[in-house]
Amino acid sequence: MSDVPVWTEQKGAIMTLADLDHLVVSAATLPEGVAYVEEALGVPMAGGGEHESMGTHNRLLSLGPDDYLEVIAINPDAEAPPYPRLFDLDYFTGPARITNWVMRVNCLSEALARAPFGTGVSTPLSRGDFRWNMAVPGDGRYPFDGASPGMIEWLSPHPAPLLPDSGCRLGAVDIQHPEAEGLRVALAPFLADARVSITTGPKKTFRAEIETPHGMRILT
Repeated sequence: MSDVPVWTEQKGAIMTLADLDHLVVSAATLPEGVAYVEEALGVPMAGGGEHESMGTHNRLLSLGPDDYLEVIAINPDAEAPPYPRLFDLDYFTGPARITNWVMRVNCLSEALARAPFGTGVSTPLSRGDFRWNMAVPGDGRYPFDGASPGMIEWLSPHPAPLLPDSGCRLGAVDIQHPEAEGLRVALAPFLADARVSITTGPKKTFRAEIETPHGMRILT
């Protein structure tokens, strides 16, 4: 996505277009999540670090110059924050899997004014030299059981082009949810990424098609 803001007129209002920024794989432990991704895609992860304000840590995988995949888990060596962790990590159980996605916007305050109820409030976050504003919900859970995206406004250079090129590229991601139609309507003013589809299913699931040096692989 270009650094230049892109605008469109819709029903008399100015709306910010948005692209998928990154996919989020949650895990009980960071090594478990990294092992899941590396085995599924056949490439090593790189980068990442600690989010001190959230008591979490992560590892990253480049999906090209504009997107990446994040594995995130509670950092057992960090002090627990006095508020719920992002991506509902305080209540995460089961195997490592894609649990969330994050949409990149040019103006977070404007996007939040039109976002689904419960998307959160703009909160400054950081990791090392990276700085961003993130929509953080009060309970750590994004609407539609987490099928609705987090929203991010980068204040520093984006991490994707600074990661080693893994040779992986996101082909498509399908998000299933029982209330898919409601989610599509809620995101209509924002979503401009043709790789993302939202379809009806019995429960929230993610399915990402990722082209790797070893061919097309599926991550769920």
